[in-house]
Amino acid sequence: MTTPITIPSLGESINEVVLGQWLVTEGQWIERDMPLVEVESDKVTQELPSPVSGIVHIEKETGEDCSIGDTIGSIDNNAQKPEEIDSETSAEEEVKSETIASANQTRKATSLAQKVATDLGVSLDSIEGSGPSGRITKSDVLQADDPLEPDVPAPLVEQPASNHRGIRREKMSTLRRKIAERLVEAQHNAAMLTTFNEADMSKVIALRKLHKEEFNDRYGVNLGFMSFFTKACVSALRAWPAVNASLVEGDVEYHDYVDMSIAVGTDRGLVVPVIRNADRLSFAEVELNIMELATKARESNLTIEDMTGGTFTISNGGVYGSMMSTPILNPPQSGILGLHRIQNRAVEDAANPGQIVLRPMMYLALSYDHRLVDGEGAVRFLVHVKSCIEDPERLLLGL
Repeated sequence: MTTPITIPSLGESINEVVLGQWLVTEGQWIERDMPLVEVESDKVTQELPSPVSGIVHIEKETGEDCSIGDTIGSIDNNAQKPEEIDSETSAEEEVKSETIASANQTRKATSLAQKVATDLGVSLDSIEGSGPSGRITKSDVLQADDPLEPDVPAPLVEQPASNHRGIRREKMSTLRRKIAERLVEAQHNAAMLTTFNEADMSKVIALRKLHKEEFNDRYGVNLGFMSFFTKACVSALRAWPAVNASLVEGDVEYHDYVDMSIAVGTDRGLVVPVIRNADRLSFAEVELNIMELATKARESNLTIEDMTGGTFTISNGGVYGSMMSTPILNPPQSGILGLHRIQNRAVEDAANPGQIVLRPMMYLALSYDHRLVDGEGAVRFLVHVKSCIEDPERLLLGL
């Protein structure tokens, strides 16, 4: 009997994947539930387990585009399991065993880790994996890369003058293609507008400076700006629930919880993992969730559960130096808050009208779906966030 290997459903809105690295070879015996192959979607990269024990037959190769339900191979589960190889193997068999062991070590690394190792010239053989089932991750490779100064400096090579104007064309990745589709979809299917404001970051900066060491000692994570903005948005979303709603098949779907999507930049593109029940979390729990999801995102270890859902999004372009932007909605959400670079600017001192002072200011941008959210509600929502940031005690008092 032959059992087909098919691409299973990987979650809502995922219809296409790219076949990643096969973790077995043609004709190899595999036990049930052992990892067979990696599949890469626009959201995550994950392994498919073997449905049965048997001999593997591969039909589609790494890099091929596949749809959900496609057959990529089969397993002959009537085949007999090969007998154990005698300990007294020939020299040729020993060499073959070493080659297979080396290949197995390579297969124990994620695709991203292998690429980084190749770029850095790092051997995977000496690296212990910290990922699931001992898999080698990108961070493992980076930590293992400790280049030494060469004994003899490399000779300088004079680069010849050239008028070469090269052109290179590469296939767009599944993640990048899906991002492009969703961005265009958001602009075509929503009445998207953006309203702006600015926040004085003085008190938040002072609070962080005062408590950051104790916070880190107690919780093992840094106190960042994102937890303040997450709590501020939770407070504002309670006051303006339409910004936390979605338009689903002509109906407005309201949520009495906040699953906060946090945009994270990776080598493969932008991903938006979700902090579940952000409205019930403390500052420390928010920071721990952000740190865990950001690490998983950069190591391509996010799961479908990490990526699906989300009722509102925060995107921090300020970490890249962005001064002002208009963030694009993350469908089917009706709101996204864009954060930007903090910069000292001359503003009027609220305590002393007419006096000009320097303050660390940040521009805030709220993009919203005008079909669900009125302009007045959007403006008041952003003013509420501004007030919470400029007066953080409001967050402690639930105001």
